[in-house]
Amino acid sequence: MWGTPLVILLVGGGLYFLIYSRFTPYRYFFHAIEILRGKFDDPDDPGDISHFEALSSALAATVGLGNISGVAVAIAIGGPGAVFWMWISAIVGMATKFFTCSLSIMYRGKDSNGDIQGGTMYMIVEGLGKKWKPLAALFAIAGLFGPLPIFQANQVTQIVRDFVLVPNGITDPANTFTSDLISGLVILAIVSIVIFGGIKRVGKVASKMVPAMVLIYVSCVLVILTIHIDVLGHYLVLIVTDAFQGAYFNGDAAFGGVVGSLIVHGTKRAAFSNEAGIGTATLAHGAAKTKEPIREGLVAMMGPFIDTLVVCTMTALAILVTDVWTSGELNGITLTASAFQEAIGPFGVYLLIFCVLIFGFSSLFTYSYYSTKCLGFLIGADKQKYFNYFYAVAIIFGSVATINAVLNFTDGMFALMSIPTMTVAILLSPKVMAASRDYFERMKSAGNL
Repeated sequence: MWGTPLVILLVGGGLYFLIYSRFTPYRYFFHAIEILRGKFDDPDDPGDISHFEALSSALAATVGLGNISGVAVAIAIGGPGAVFWMWISAIVGMATKFFTCSLSIMYRGKDSNGDIQGGTMYMIVEGLGKKWKPLAALFAIAGLFGPLPIFQANQVTQIVRDFVLVPNGITDPANTFTSDLISGLVILAIVSIVIFGGIKRVGKVASKMVPAMVLIYVSCVLVILTIHIDVLGHYLVLIVTDAFQGAYFNGDAAFGGVVGSLIVHGTKRAAFSNEAGIGTATLAHGAAKTKEPIREGLVAMMGPFIDTLVVCTMTALAILVTDVWTSGELNGITLTASAFQEAIGPFGVYLLIFCVLIFGFSSLFTYSYYSTKCLGFLIGADKQKYFNYFYAVAIIFGSVATINAVLNFTDGMFALMSIPTMTVAILLSPKVMAASRDYFERMKSAGNL
């Protein structure tokens, strides 16, 4: 499913948004920061959570293990050049997030309980009309399974097993099923405390966890880069040059040869990381307390910047400068852990385990909200709470499954979700630009720009 057409849809669509908007979201980056700080918040506006909580909830899902494990997989298969195409995807993804999340406020609908809801499926029905409902249903069905917690549970279990249980003789490396199952049950117990509280509890927990986890992780990587400062410049250049050579690509050459495959691979991992164009963020940002769609679009735009251009880059550089990427280890989280161990020693692994636990749980909290909201759209809001029980079973499954099975399943569902999201965003893009011109004129008249 992740062939050339889907890459054209995501990257080409993002380029269209970037050019069509005349770089509007980038020009008002600092205004977005003011919105995020709460300068324009009104507690009487419709919605459930603040701008900051909405971004934190979206980032809780995106700044997760995709930034640690996903980047490691990208480099292990694609080499340094994959990072460059992740950057390009993130830059155009900022424009995509601006359009899709502006629309998530502009075309909010009501669920079967009469509560205001946002998300791609509501954007389609409210913005394009009832005849487009099959496309909305496609998103909702894929949205049930794409955000399942199987990748997060898998990677949290793996790092605890490989760097705590096995080295200390607690688990037999030849038979890890029991320990993985126990880890899955522990994860389930912690996650259940939050996910059964709905988006308000998720938003409050995420708004406290996300800033702390980004700061801790970036600080750790800066220590690694300082230790290996002598080779940092070399690898920054290699990321750019290898993007057009694909000298270290280990996957199957297709879709335009090695470089074409590298572009597909980098785009896929970036989409898994920041989810621009996938549509999951519309579910979180659609719950924001605001009457101004453009404000939420500007806040959402910061997601790919923080997620990919900052956090993913930190992971990539840590893996590259420590040279662990040449080991042939493809097992995601283990590759990143090896980088921390090489630079900081055994203590570095425990720092990463701490970061992984925070990253993993933050994603697990938000993903449950996404799936239950999709189920509510399909069969009624009064029944969506029951999905949390299926979500709990998925945590156990992810803990004992292989990483390849988990990635393939998740990538496939994300691919399906992107088709409705990008379609509705492109068709309704003139509405966003009209609202954008009106909003910025009013802000200038009021002296807020």
